[in-house]
Formats: sequence, structure tokens, C-alpha cells
Amino acid sequence: MLARWCLAAIHLLAFGFAFASVFGRARALRQLDPASSLSANSARLKHVFRADAMWGLAALVLLVTGVMRAFGGFEKGGAYYLHEPLFHLKMTALVVILLIEIAPMMALIRWRAALGRGGAIDLGKARRYAAMSDAEAGLVIVMVIAATGMARGIWAG
Repeated sequence: MLARWCLAAIHLLAFGFAFASVFGRARALRQLDPASSLSANSARLKHVFRADAMWGLAALVLLVTGVMRAFGGFEKGGAYYLHEPLFHLKMTALVVILLIEIAPMMALIRWRAALGRGGAIDLGKARRYAAMSDAEAGLVIVMVIAATGMARGIWAG
């Protein structure tokens, strides 16, 4: 009982951290100025990278606790979730987030590597990555709505 409660609490708290970090990454990306020098953007880039790291950590916690809760024998079991329409909505939102995340993730990895080598980075797509992050934040909200519906037995299969 205690393990179930802890997993549920960690999972739900991770949604809050996920939303805050991906939304914060979007805001930080919007503050980058592609026309300015790298040194002028240095502090802003630190905010982008910090928010991105928190987003990655929150996503990892969500994935691990979610799999444990759904299929690890801590909750209702995989058979229940696989027949639950809101679980399918939640998983669809997750897959869309993962697909959207490919471009920003790859760009930020390249940016970090280039900065580590002392090279230049192209901030021209920062606003596009910000918009993608906003979409991901919206999908995190969809996931929370689906999760709360499942907890209340809405549209139970």
C-alpha cells in the first residue's frame, strides 16, 4: 500500500515538474536572440539547458514510475490499462510528445557539444523549438486530464 502511494505521488509530482520545465524551456528559448553574440546569449542558454535537463529528468521519472504503476503489479494491472480508453489517450499524448521532442532534443545536444568545443551555434530555430515545447506542455496537460479521468473511472472500458 505504501509503495503504491509513493509511486503515485512521485508520478503525479513528476507531471508538475515536467510541465514547469518544458514550459520554462519554451520561455527560455524565446529569450534567445539569434542576432546577438554567443556571449550575449550565454546566460539565456544556461536557462535553456537547465530547463531542458529538468524536462529530461521529469520525463524519465514519468516513464519509469508509469511503467511500474501500469505493468509492475503496483496498480490495477496491464490488462485494465490496456482496455482503458483514457490510458490510450494518455499514451497517444506521450508518443506525440516523444515525436515532437526529437528535433529540440537533437538541437540542444548539438548546441551543448558545440559550446563544449568552443564552437558557434545556430539559434535560428530557437523560436520553433519554443513552439514545439509549448505543444509538449499542452500535451502534458492532456496526460494529466486523462490520468485523473482514469482515476475516477470516466469512460472505463
